[in-house]
Amino acid sequence: MNVERLRIGQGFDVHAFDSVPPLKIGGVIVDETRGLAGTSDADVLVHAVADAVLGAAALGDLGSHFPSNDERWSDADSLELLSKVVDMVKSAGLDVVNVDTTVMAQSVLIEPHRADIRANLAQTLNIHVADVSVKATTTDQLGFLGRDEGVAASAIVALVATH
Repeated sequence: MNVERLRIGQGFDVHAFDSVPPLKIGGVIVDETRGLAGTSDADVLVHAVADAVLGAAALGDLGSHFPSNDERWSDADSLELLSKVVDMVKSAGLDVVNVDTTVMAQSVLIEPHRADIRANLAQTLNIHVADVSVKATTTDQLGFLGRDEGVAASAIVALVATH
């Protein structure tokens, strides 16, 4: 791979818990008793990945393409939004190479769902599942995440120019 054609992007997102289930992470329902507040399905991990992809392509952020004050995106499926983002970067002559993610939450369990989350992200990003990393951590009960008030996620992606 020619490193002159490599682009790196970073994304971060956070959503507070609310009482409207389900809670989706990476397109997978990980909790059926509570949800996250947001305009779309509030999939914090997919939002972080989308921002990382857009950032690597220097195409802005998720909110500039899918603003929260636009009713078209109310209850939108975040994986569908990510698919649109992938199409945007493809049109810009870029392909996703890999993604490394971290979900930060005190009580949300990722391990039982990790394989399905990786598969969803790989399929949507048009990459092999071996090129998708999904990690999880707590904040050892520190801050709003440690008080179990919400979930955060970060992502780093690599894109490569196709021409």
